[in-house]
Amino acid sequence: MTTTTEQLSATTLLRFATAGSVDDGKSTLVGRLLHDSKSVLEDQLEAVERVSADRGQDAPDLALLTDGLRAEREQGITIDVAYRYFATARRRFILADTPGHVQYTRNMVTGASTADLAVVLVDARNGVIEQTRRHAAVAALLRVPHVVLAVNKMDLVDYRETVFAKIAEEFTAYASELGVPEITAIPISALAGDNVVEPSANMDWYGGPTVLEHLETVPVSHDLTACPARFPVQYVIRPQTAEHPDYRGYAGQIASGVLRVGESVTVLPSGRTSVIEGIDALGGAVDIAWSPQSVTLRLKDDIDISRGDLIAPTASAPATTQDVVATVCHVADQPLAVGARVLLKHTTRTVKAIVKEIPSRLTLDDLSQHPNPGQLVANDIGRVVVRTAEPLALDAYADSRRTGSFLLIDPADGTTLAAGMAGEAFASKAEAKAAEADEEGWDF
Repeated sequence: MTTTTEQLSATTLLRFATAGSVDDGKSTLVGRLLHDSKSVLEDQLEAVERVSADRGQDAPDLALLTDGLRAEREQGITIDVAYRYFATARRRFILADTPGHVQYTRNMVTGASTADLAVVLVDARNGVIEQTRRHAAVAALLRVPHVVLAVNKMDLVDYRETVFAKIAEEFTAYASELGVPEITAIPISALAGDNVVEPSANMDWYGGPTVLEHLETVPVSHDLTACPARFPVQYVIRPQTAEHPDYRGYAGQIASGVLRVGESVTVLPSGRTSVIEGIDALGGAVDIAWSPQSVTLRLKDDIDISRGDLIAPTASAPATTQDVVATVCHVADQPLAVGARVLLKHTTRTVKAIVKEIPSRLTLDDLSQHPNPGQLVANDIGRVVVRTAEPLALDAYADSRRTGSFLLIDPADGTTLAAGMAGEAFASKAEAKAAEADEEGWDF
């Protein structure tokens, strides 16, 4: 008989993010999901029941399970990104509960940047609103492969199928235009528990999965080995001891792909080539290693390699550039203006850079472009052209979320200014259809 630990190790991991406008019931949905899936500790539930009783509420307010900050509890809103970890017999989950306010768009970008799936909530009484379109656009921008439209508060519209169908049709049309490859609409009542964990007895016209059932069964591919190999060097190991007088190893985590002993590799940005002589992993030397393993590479030739260099197979090495064209989400309170001198951090490499152009700012509600805004302020999403002092081996974000993303940093105090995604902003319809046809899902 397998133990619980062994069972969990055999299940897959799903990272998902939630987003919804103010009072759409997002925190209640997350609380209901945790409560009904038996993922809440007894003392946590007792604390929620006690606070709810003090407020004069007849039933526990499950939103209190997720709104952890005092300001969140007092205002009844979600402010910061909260991460929750839970598991069922079928899958393990990491949930990023993101705020829905316009002024916290940057927080949603943070929470959804590593997500495999996004749950977008809509109030059945209000339908698709401007903030709903923003959330769909952010999910599309971050290339989140699966989006769930949870039409909440169906109990307040008498569980009418026509209300759900209209909202689902409008949202699906909009998200499809953005290139979102898969959209699943589910009618729910988070407060009553309809279609969250248990099927609803009030909506016999709906034959699809509950929220938890979809989360447990949605196909998720983490097969980074199908992508070209990328190895950002994190640390150079040179013991120079009597036992290892000539040892020189390059340690780091394989961002994608597979590396093999005897393979010809190129070191970027220098362009020098060599051959992998050995791969040292935990426990000893191996002949092959793959993402996301952390290993130490030994090369046949003595090459000047330092932290921030990228080692890649010569046959599939990325091109280097000093002119980075990308979409960025501005996350700092101080504006990002044309001419600003910044640091650009890409994987383990940090270089000096200057913002040469800000060609446009994106208006998320209608996807229009505001040309030449001059600067980006907090929560703005816009296109930028950045000139770096040194070449970077940057992939397109569409090809790799790991090696296609970067940060812009204030060199004066180390503040993160913007999160960037290299290449085109949104997936084309052709890309979306190809991704949807791929039964294995998206490879990042």
